[in-house]
Amino acid sequence: MLASVIRIFCFDEQEEHPHLRPSACGHIACSGDSYHRSAQRLREAALRDDIILTMLQQDEGRLLNGRYQLLERFGSGGMANIFRARDTLLDRYVAIKVLRDDKGRNPDFNNQFQLEARAAANLTHPNIVTVYDFGIDNGQPFIVMELVPGTDLKSLLRKRGRFSVDDGIPLMVQACAGLGYAHRAGLVHCDVKPHNMLVTPDSRLKVTDFGISRVLATISPGEHTDIVWGSPQYYSPEQAAGHMPSPASDVYSLGVVTYEILTGTLPFTGSTPEELARQHLEAAPIPPSEYIPDIPKALEEIILKVLAKEPSARYRTADQLGRVLMKFGTQRDQPTLTLNEQAEPTPVFVWEEPPQPAPINIPIPGEEPLDIDWLSVALGLGALIAVGGLIPFWMWVYFVYFPPIK
Repeated sequence: MLASVIRIFCFDEQEEHPHLRPSACGHIACSGDSYHRSAQRLREAALRDDIILTMLQQDEGRLLNGRYQLLERFGSGGMANIFRARDTLLDRYVAIKVLRDDKGRNPDFNNQFQLEARAAANLTHPNIVTVYDFGIDNGQPFIVMELVPGTDLKSLLRKRGRFSVDDGIPLMVQACAGLGYAHRAGLVHCDVKPHNMLVTPDSRLKVTDFGISRVLATISPGEHTDIVWGSPQYYSPEQAAGHMPSPASDVYSLGVVTYEILTGTLPFTGSTPEELARQHLEAAPIPPSEYIPDIPKALEEIILKVLAKEPSARYRTADQLGRVLMKFGTQRDQPTLTLNEQAEPTPVFVWEEPPQPAPINIPIPGEEPLDIDWLSVALGLGALIAVGGLIPFWMWVYFVYFPPIK
């Protein structure tokens, strides 16, 4: 029973770090009166866990809002349970995330839930899990999503240990594409981690669970301590300090995921959330080359830049990080030339075409028809005729006055 309670407080962190005590997950280990209050909360959580498990068994076959029939549960956590379901109206299979029953009793939670679900439903991208519908059935919020074949990236990482650069970078480029699209739409994920990245058999990655963390910020303070540290290994420094997350916060979390899938370990590990928060805020990560000596230097510099403490020192959006990773992939595929130190450098000659002279047009006789001004010719002929016609007249006048001698 204690393990199930720890799972409620810590989501899936108990699987990753079995050494975590309950105080590491839900801030419940204290001293004196605080200890007794925390122990009481632990017993109440245990009782709630029994109730939830009983309800889960009853949920299978349940019809949500008279439309969605729950078929089988294939995922669960401290926040929600995921079912494979059938949409009886459109006759298709979907995935439905049913949030814990106690969350629907909070009006602020319901209002924020509907706002975030509506915003997530407007995201349409190949690398984002599509949200079809959302609603509240008998006070229990649920989200209807596309049913993605495959498994989450964290499960794949547990099986493989780590990914090679050739296999890991394409997955992270896809994650950047999906998150970058959300950033352009004005949405910040706030909970980027490999558990929220689904990978299909054909290596298509889809990001899910947009806005869920912001919804949890509306819960009452008494419940907030149970889940505020759901994924402390992936939080950005500003989130660890309690500040408002930004797209650069998602970029930092993408850097943590990239570090993890390439090295097989997290950049920061600790026995308590407080220790992890301190490391995110102050400690420098171990360079990835300490774990994988053959990692390209350019890739290591990209990862360390993304893990910078100051948001302004990182890439501002996931789109920028995605373009850098794509550029790294294309440049790395190009062959490089290694020269012998004793070899003489080969001179490089650049051939430049001499400037071509402008063509000169030389007229050739008879090649083109003559350009004759016929008006001038006509005037000339008229003048010639006029002058030639006066010659006989002046000869007549001359002979009148000077007749020839007979």
